[in-house]
Amino acid sequence: MDLLSALMTVTLVHLLAAASPGPDFVMVSQQSLTQGRRAGVLCSLGIALGLSVHIIYSSLGLAAMVSHSVEILTVLKYLAAAYLIWLGVKGLRSRAAEPGVDVSPSVQPRSESRLIAMGFVCNALNPKAPLYFMSLFTLVISPESPLWQIVVLGGWMMLLQFGWFSLVAFLLSRPSVRQKVQRVAHWIDRSLGAVMVAFGVGLLFSEVKR
Repeated sequence: MDLLSALMTVTLVHLLAAASPGPDFVMVSQQSLTQGRRAGVLCSLGIALGLSVHIIYSSLGLAAMVSHSVEILTVLKYLAAAYLIWLGVKGLRSRAAEPGVDVSPSVQPRSESRLIAMGFVCNALNPKAPLYFMSLFTLVISPESPLWQIVVLGGWMMLLQFGWFSLVAFLLSRPSVRQKVQRVAHWIDRSLGAVMVAFGVGLLFSEVKR
C-alpha cells in the first residue's frame, strides 16, 4: 500500500478507535472537567506518547508474538486492571467543596509530569492494543515497507490521538460547560471514577484469548 493510501486508512480506522468510549476517553474527560483544559491536554499528550510503545513493538514484529502469548497478555491485563481500579477509587473518594470555596479547576493543579505520566500509563498498559496494532499494521504495512514509512505512519497516529483528545479537553473545559459542572464536580468525579473501576473490574474478569 502506498503512503497516501496508508495514511488515509490509518486516519479513518484510528479516529474511529480513538472516539470509542474507553479508559483514555474517561481519563481525559475527568481531568478536563475537574482540573481544566491544561490537565486534559497534558493527559492527551501522555496518551499519544503511550502509543509509541505499541508502535515500536509492532514495527519490530513483536505484536504478533505478544498477541499470541496468553501469559504476556494476562500480565498486561492484571497490570492495566489494577491501574484503572486505582484511578477509579481516587475518583470515588472525591469530596464536595465547602460552601464559599472556589471549586474551579485551577485549584491544586497536578504537575505536568504527573498528568503526562497518567495518560502514558493508561494507554501503554492497554492489553487490547497488541491485537489492534497487529491488525492495523498488517493492513497498511508490508515486509517491504521502508522504515521511514513506518515512522511517518506511527507519528501520524500519535498526532491523531493527541488531536482528538485535545479537542475533547477543549470542549469539556469551556467556561459555559465548566460553570455548569462546578457545583456537581465531585459527583462527576465519582461517576467517572465508577466507570473507571467498572473498566478495571471488567478487564480483570475478562478471558484472555489467543
